[in-house]
Parts: sequence; C-alpha cells; structure tokens
Amino acid sequence: MNTSLIYELLYKDKRTKARRGRITTTVKAMKPEDVRNTGAQIILANTYHLFLRPGSDIVREAGGLHRFMNWDRPILTDSGGFQVFSLGHMNKITEEGVRFSSHIDGSKKMLSPEISMQVQNDLGSDIMMAFDECAPPDASRAYIEKSQEMTTRWLERCIAAHKNPDRQALFGIMQGGFYRDLRAKSAEAITAFDLPGYAIGGISVGEPKEEYVGVLEYAPDMLPENKPRYVMGIGTPDYIFEAVEHGVDMFDCVEPTRIARHGVAMTSHGRINIKNAKFQRDFGPLDPECDCYACRHYSRAYLRHLFKAGETMSNMLLSEHNLRFLSKLSEDIRKSIEEDRFPEFKEEFYAKYYG
Repeated sequence: MNTSLIYELLYKDKRTKARRGRITTTVKAMKPEDVRNTGAQIILANTYHLFLRPGSDIVREAGGLHRFMNWDRPILTDSGGFQVFSLGHMNKITEEGVRFSSHIDGSKKMLSPEISMQVQNDLGSDIMMAFDECAPPDASRAYIEKSQEMTTRWLERCIAAHKNPDRQALFGIMQGGFYRDLRAKSAEAITAFDLPGYAIGGISVGEPKEEYVGVLEYAPDMLPENKPRYVMGIGTPDYIFEAVEHGVDMFDCVEPTRIARHGVAMTSHGRINIKNAKFQRDFGPLDPECDCYACRHYSRAYLRHLFKAGETMSNMLLSEHNLRFLSKLSEDIRKSIEEDRFPEFKEEFYAKYYG
C-alpha cells in the first residue's frame, strides 16, 4: 500500500457532486510566514523551470524543495510537460520524450518520463505528476487518440522510474481532449495502476468555457471516488465553482499572482484594477471583507501609489491579497458543503462577484 498520501472523503453535498475531503501527506519542513498567512495548505513548484534553473541536483544537495524554499507544508510538482509544449522551442515529440530548446538560453534539452521522475525525486515534493503530453485543444481526434495512448505508456514508465513511492505520491493524468470515449479509455487505463490520485488534464487550455464544463460533466465520474481528483490550471472563481460542483478536489493556477503584477485584485464584489484614477483618493481597504495583511494595513490609494511608482511592494501585497482571497473562497466552499448549502453559496457569491 502506498502510504505517501491518504485521502479521506469527509462529506458530499446532497444536491451536487461537490465533496469535502482531506489529503494527508507525510513530509514536514519549514515555510515562509507570509505565504502561511494566506491560508495556503499546499503550494505548486514547476519542474520545467527548476530543471533548467537552478537544476534539480542543486535542490537535492540543499535537502530538497522543503528546505530550499523554507516551506514546511506539502508541495506538489507538475511534470514539466505543459511548459515544454508552451515555453520550449523547436519541440520534437517522440515515444522517447520531448527534445526542446530552453527558452532561457536556447540550449538543447531532453525531458522524458524517466527524467521527469528523476527531477521530481530530486526535488522531494509530496505529490508529483506523471509526464504527459498536453495536446492542443484544436488537435484532430486522430492526434489526440495517439497522444492519449502515448501518455498511458509514459505513465507506466513513470511508475517504473519512480524511486520514492513510499514518500512521494505519484498522480496519473487523464487525457483524451473533448472526446468522451477517449476520456473513458484514458481513465480506464490510468486507474488500472491504482495510484494515490488522478488529474484531469487537457482542459482549461484556451477552449470555450462550455467545452470545459462539458468535460467536467462526465470526466470526474470516471475516476475513483476514494482518490483525490485534480484539475490543473484553473484559478478564477467561476472555473473553481464548476470544478467543485462536478466532484473535483484540487486545482491550481498562476492567475492570482499574474494579475496582481498587472495591478488587478480579486475582491468580494469582483475584480478591480488598482491603476484606475478613481482610487487615487480612496483611503479605504482593498476589500473591506478581506482579512489579509494588505487589507488590514493599507489603503487603495497607497496601493495605487506603489503600483504607479513601480515599487515591487505593490506586486507583493496584491499577490498576497489574491492568494488569501482564493484561500478564503476555498474555506467558504468547504464550509458550505458541510452545511449542505453549496448551491446557495454559489448563487450568493456569483450575485456579489459577477453581479
């Protein structure tokens, strides 16, 4: 039995597929206080970027990511696959893996199932992802079917190359594009390995929202109920609510910090752009309903001043706020599921945020 991760299904909403669960991992170390204050319970580190710089060997020598980053809570690492296809140049995909040119210096690199596992083992993350191909949403059915089958073969190689299954939980990734039968085929293949958890890949990659929701209508049901389900790359409230409503437990995205760098904040009444002139003399908090450090100590006018002056503190405070906003949203979602009022909470949130 794999003991690197334990999933407990605690509660299920009576009218939707939303569920409240708990994931327990086994590694503890140190963490930055500011991230702790947002309520984050797990963070994601990027295998592709750490593979290129500083190199997984350096992280391993430092004692793994937990020590290197001074973070004592769980860490999830992706496989590097998505970034290879989105950031790498002159990709050549074969059964062996992907040959690409680094977006940093143009040097030739190779990422394969075995290399991805080696890098993630070096990093020492608590949850690691299998190496897969994230096919473009407009790819033909024939291409997606071949890609999905290769992803399954790559998963088998990942399992064989994984050195620490007792300490690091390996998740498989369902592919299959927007074809229900290919999703079912992928789900059957990857769940045959009885892994600690599974991800639904290949959605939220630029497709129309209705296609994203369409996959959620059936894909989570194809995965075991007693294992965590993960959708990668979603970070806006509407996509989060749709995922939860259809039985997804985990999700991640760069959205909250990326928009913060552009002066955009998520608030209880929707997004605001701190650059707008109307905030020049607004001495109220960013969001009166938020308990983050920025909202407790600084005004919209001051945050606007920092941003307009090009001060990095603006990025830091807005990023912390956005992370806290999504952490609090997740807390409230979990509470609404336990109180059997998830649909009502979704409606109330939408009325304020999108109204």
